[in-house]
Order: sequence, then structure tokens, then C-alpha cells
Amino acid sequence: MRYTHKIYLALVGSFTALMLAGTAAPGFAQGGAPGKVVLPANRIVLPIPEPRYPHSAVLNARNATPPPRFEVKAPAKAPNVLIVLIDDMGFGQSGAFGGPIRMPTVERLAAGGLRYNQFHTTALCSPTRAALLTGRNHHVNNLGSITETATAFPGQTGQRPNSVAPLAEMLRLNGYSTAAFGKSHETAAWEVSPSGPTDRWPTRSGFDKFYGFIGGETNQWAPLIYEGLNHVEPPTDPNYHFMTDMTNQAIAWVQYQKSLTPDKPFFIYFAPGATHAPHHVPKAWIVKYKGKFDQGWDALREETLARQKRLGVVPPETTLAPKPAAITDWAALSPDEKKLFARQMEVFAGFGEYTDTEIGRLVQAIQDVGQLDNTLIFYIVGDNGASAEGGINGLFNEYTYFNQVPETVQDVLKHYDELGGPTTYPHYAAGWAVAGDTPFTWTKQVASNYGGTRNGMVIHWPKGIAAKGEVQSQWHHVIDIAPTILEAAGLPEPKSVNGTPQTPIEGVSMVYTFTDPKAPSRHTTQYFEIFGNRAIYHEGWLAGTVHRAPWEYTNRATFENDAWELYDTRTDFSLADDLAAKNSEKLKELQSLFLKEAVTYSVLPLDDRLLERFNAAMVGRPDLMAGRTSLTVYQGMTGMSENAFINLKNRSHTITAEVEIPQKGANGVILAQAGRFGGWSLYVKDGKPTYTYNRLGLERYTVATTQVLPAGTATIRYEFVYNGGGMGKGGTGTLFVNGKKAATGQIERTQCCAFSADEGADVGADEGTPVTEVYTAPFRFSGKITRVTIEVGETKTADQGNPEHTHNAATLKRAPAD
Repeated sequence: MRYTHKIYLALVGSFTALMLAGTAAPGFAQGGAPGKVVLPANRIVLPIPEPRYPHSAVLNARNATPPPRFEVKAPAKAPNVLIVLIDDMGFGQSGAFGGPIRMPTVERLAAGGLRYNQFHTTALCSPTRAALLTGRNHHVNNLGSITETATAFPGQTGQRPNSVAPLAEMLRLNGYSTAAFGKSHETAAWEVSPSGPTDRWPTRSGFDKFYGFIGGETNQWAPLIYEGLNHVEPPTDPNYHFMTDMTNQAIAWVQYQKSLTPDKPFFIYFAPGATHAPHHVPKAWIVKYKGKFDQGWDALREETLARQKRLGVVPPETTLAPKPAAITDWAALSPDEKKLFARQMEVFAGFGEYTDTEIGRLVQAIQDVGQLDNTLIFYIVGDNGASAEGGINGLFNEYTYFNQVPETVQDVLKHYDELGGPTTYPHYAAGWAVAGDTPFTWTKQVASNYGGTRNGMVIHWPKGIAAKGEVQSQWHHVIDIAPTILEAAGLPEPKSVNGTPQTPIEGVSMVYTFTDPKAPSRHTTQYFEIFGNRAIYHEGWLAGTVHRAPWEYTNRATFENDAWELYDTRTDFSLADDLAAKNSEKLKELQSLFLKEAVTYSVLPLDDRLLERFNAAMVGRPDLMAGRTSLTVYQGMTGMSENAFINLKNRSHTITAEVEIPQKGANGVILAQAGRFGGWSLYVKDGKPTYTYNRLGLERYTVATTQVLPAGTATIRYEFVYNGGGMGKGGTGTLFVNGKKAATGQIERTQCCAFSADEGADVGADEGTPVTEVYTAPFRFSGKITRVTIEVGETKTADQGNPEHTHNAATLKRAPAD
């Protein structure tokens, strides 16, 4: 049932007045026996108001009875809840849904629970996560795209409104312990700094505990980690990997909860960065898949479909939908291409199995504390379809794409034995993404096709689900998870949270599917939209248009002239038979319905801009550095993201550091940005001021003095004069010591557009990975840094073409990734 805003206000106001009308709690008298505080049965206002007790008139505490303790508890026998969300894994990749990757944990849970083969996401990261964690559509969360591409339009601002309270907050205010581990990509990019605001950080969004990273991806070997609101350094163990670290943190948290408060249910959101790029995994897991993909992606699609039919996760009559024309047949590839591409998939598969095995440790820990039977587990195998963002050849360093620098097969082959390790930041070729989304055509970002939006899901809850090993085929969407949890816990949807009337939950509970595999679907209409790719599902029909493929920069048509497709999903599971030409009336009906839903959920105006949306000034979103030409930073300021740091790209600039050198001399980093896969560092090595520019890990340029700094105060200045003429061009770098020119050199080429999603700027250290291999991170400065001032000139990008290369037609390009 949908209520108007006025009705909600009336309900909330009436209930609040009822709760606060009395002056004393039931059963409490000043000198009598304590009574029992009874919580309101409907709990529609959160937090539940505390009862008012009369002021005591008794002089001596010995003669008075204390009032009953007010405590909010979850309903009796409410289950623990665990949501596992894998990143960038397609419908046809996990063994639980017919894929080639062994994932014993999800397979075990599926055998003891239910597989859902018609579960859907939004086709992109941040939007899926926002919808999952609130039960409202992604545009209602103001996350119509990833946080870094927010605009000024409603539905796209990147800031979840207060009227859309997260599920974690609802559960916390109803007596749950709550925790999130891993990836959090729902905070507006300009809010990710110590200056906040922190309203949309995890621990201000309902989670008592957060341990993870805030952004689209992270270096699994050297992540930028936050615990709560604080940046923390990862352990120095040479075998460190974030997947194991976050699992250890989650296990410890579960043990604390069930040791100290055994009757209090928990809610865990466990969201690995895996299997999003970079595909980082210990070699032992890669070796397990040696030779397993030599047959190529075309044969893998056929093999996967056959397994899917045997498992019953697709109907027996399902056929493969055609793969995109841009994906070359495996048989037509060169030997070098086949060798490289097979290796890329071995790395990815190892990453997937390793991730699932770590998740298995968490599930086992829940079992070890006696809680597995009453833990409601949602294991969602992907937040969107498999990622085709690696382009035709895959990548040694994913950031080459964001800077429009192509990598050839030979470029990537140079790193063949390193792929997956800490000296690479890799992504696989797009052909594997298409195979990973078997039996569909498309991939991540394509919201108009099930290849982008359909993900396998398993639900496991021994105390609440009697069926085991069954496949449920009701049509559902990620917004249905929140209302499912509320119903399973015996909790109502709140109408007011923290004083704000709430936008109604738009999802549909799935609890009915727990007991009736034949029950008709209750989620009958759903829109999809990402970067102009859009679709509408209604009562078994799907109409949609591919406005742009993930590897294309140019839109295929205007919105008015997009070519739409039409599918009867009741008989065409894989979307192989386009009926648009045969049933134009049904197509028109669905197109009209899409526009109606788009208005209702703030999807309009459609926005298909790409690189422009990464530039705050071009789209009108907030920017901490807007209008500023200088920034002064101080020793100890670390982890400043690109959205919270002054932009030095494509412009002349100076960096002036005021330092004190101790008697024994100094070494260490003064100021650095990003790291091994692109960035720059101003540092002192062997007492000599030095500047190194690292262009995408492909080449490094160093300007170094020969003069050792004497003890005492010193001013070190680096000046860069940009050549101009476009983006990503070079310039001249000069070092000055105490006002005197000390060294100069040429920086032949620079990065036009991005350094890193998670490695920030650091004063007095280079945390994460090192910009240059002449030192080992963090290489802390051994003297004192009084201040560092960065000043910038105008951006010189008169030539707005590609920074240095014109991509040929055979090179896939991709749109902004999460």
C-alpha cells in the first residue's frame, strides 16, 4: 500500500503524541514495586520514545523504588542477518549457478537453502548497494550512478536523503547489533574527508561497526582502510590481503557479540571488494585454475549453459543469446592473445574461489558460536553483471583506462607472471565478462539487459526455511531484501526515523517464497536505468534499449532515437528473441510505462554524459576545492582522496615545503599522491631533495638534486611548468632549495584524469604503495614538516581530444566504472 506524504505526517504525529501523552510509565509508583515497560507493538516511530517518569518526592533512596529500565529489544526469536554481496560477478560465473569457479561456501548454502534464478540488481555498484541497504530504488536514494559521477539533479546528487533511512538504522533502533565490513561505496565523493559531513558514512548510517574502504575499489594488497571514521594502517604482514583481514575482523566481531550479548541478534553487511578489479589473489589460488580456460570464452559459454541446465537454474529449452559483435571469436585470436586471456581468467577464477573460501570462515564462525540455524543469510553473487571494463585486451593497470592510455596485448604480456600480484592492478578482457554472464548478451552497466542486472542469489535460514536445495523462480529485485528482513524479524516498516517522515519502502518482501516455490511473483513492475541504458519489466515482459555499450564513449543515438528491444521473459529466459518488430503495440505500452515510472522515481532527466560527470564543475555538484588556487597541508595529514585534494593535473603548479632538518640529516617523503600505479612524490633520499612522477606504472621521471640538505630550517620548492596543448601532456620540473635552483628535468607525459580510487595524498609519508621503488612505503619523513603549500595555475587543455592516443576501431573503450 502506498501512502501520501500528508497521511504519513498525520500517522507519525498521532503516534508520537500518544507515546508522550502520559507522565508515568505503566506499573511504576514512587514507593511501590517496579512495573514493566512495554514497548509499543507497532514500532512505527524510531527511535522508540522513552517513557516519562514523574519526578520523585521521596527524600531517601532507601524508601524509593527505582523505575523500570527502559531497553529496546528485538522481537523474541528474531534471526541474526548476514548479507554477503560479491562485487562484479556475473550470473554464470559461480559454480552455484553453473559457472566454472568453485565456490564451496555458496554451494553449501544453496544445498541447505534456496537458489533464486530471477533476482536482479541495478547493473552498477553504488546504485545496487544503496537500493539493497534501504529497500528504495537507487534514484530515490539519489544514487542513479556511482558516487563519483553525481550531478545537481534530484535522483543523481549522491546524497541519500534523511527520508530514506537505511535498513541498518531500522534494525539498530529495534535492538540489533549492526556491522559492515569491506566495501562501502554509498558516501558522496566530496564527503569522504575528515571534514565530512559524516552523515552518510557507515557508522552514521546505522552501523555500530565499520571496517573497510570507502570507494569503488581498493588495492587488496595495500588498501586504504577506515575503522569507523578513522583511517587505519593495515598490518605489515608480508602475506597481508584485505579479504582475509576483513574476514578476521568480522569473525572477531561476531564472537564479541555472542559472548557479551548472546540474546541480541546481529546484522552483518559483508561486502568484499572482490571480485572487482584489481584482481588481486595469492598465487596458490591462481595455480588451481592452470589450463582450465584454454578452450576460450565461446566454449566456456556453451559449457556453462549445459551446467546451468543440469542444475535447473535455467529452463531446459534455454538458448544462448548472441554475444556482442565487438567480442572476437576465440578461434580467431592469435596465440599470444589466447595465452594472455586464459591467464587473466585463471587469475579471476582464483580470486573468486579464494573470496568464497574466506566467506566460508565467517559462516563457520557463526556456526561455531551456535548461531547458524537462526541466521538469515543472503548470499548475493554479484552487485551487477560481470565487468567488461577491461576492454578488448584486459589491463595490467586498470588506471590506464581512466587516463585514456591503451594497453596492447604485448604490453600486458610483459607482466604475465605477475598478474594478480602486488606489482599489478589487473582486469580481464571483456570476452570473459560476456562468458561470465551466460546465457545473456550483455554485462555490467547495461541496465537494459539481464546480463547487466541478473545475479544469482542464495537464501539460507534453517529455522525459517524448511526446503533445501530448491530453485525459486519468482521475479525479484535488490530492493526486496530490506522488507524481507523486516518481515522475517517481525518488525514493521517505520513511518518516521530520527524525526523524519519516511519515503515508503518500494520493495516487496520475499518471505512468501520461503514456503511456496510455485507462488506467483509479487514484484511485477520494475524500471532500470544507468547512464542512459534503460529498461522496464512488467508482468513478464522486458523492454529496453542499449544506449551505449560499456566499451563505448559515444552514445549510439539520441534518447529520442534509441533502438528498443522487447522480450517475453516467460518463454525466453536468456533474452535471445527480440519481439520489438513483431509486437510494436506492447513495446509502446512498456515505453510509456517506463516514462511514468521514471517520473515517479526521479529518473528524469536522463544523463548520458561520461567523463564530464567526473568533473564537479561541469555538472554542478559540490567540490571541496572549488574556486581554490592554493592548499596548505600539514604533517600527518594522510589518505586525502582526489575528491578532497587540489587537482594538479593538466596545469602548472608549485609545491613549497617548509621543513626542519635534524643534525643527523633527513630522509623520507614530504608530500606524495597515490602510488605504484600512478602518482607523484616529493621526498628526500640520502639527504637530497628529489621529485618523481610515476605515469601509470609505465614510466617514471625523476628530478633530483645533488646537494645534501644541511641541518636547520629549509624551504624546498618544486615548480612544474605545463606544456599545454591538451590533456596528459608533459612539462618542465624544477627543484629549488632555499630559493636557489638546484635541479631541472623534463616530465615527458602526465596522467590526464585520475590517479587512484583509494590511494590518497599523504604529508610526511607515502602510505599504501610507493610512487617509486627507490624507497619502501611508507618512508616517513625523519625531520619536521612545518607546512606544505600547493599552488596551481589555470588548466591548459585547449585541445580536448584524447591525451596522447587515438584509439583505433579494434580497441574497446569503456564507460566510468565503480
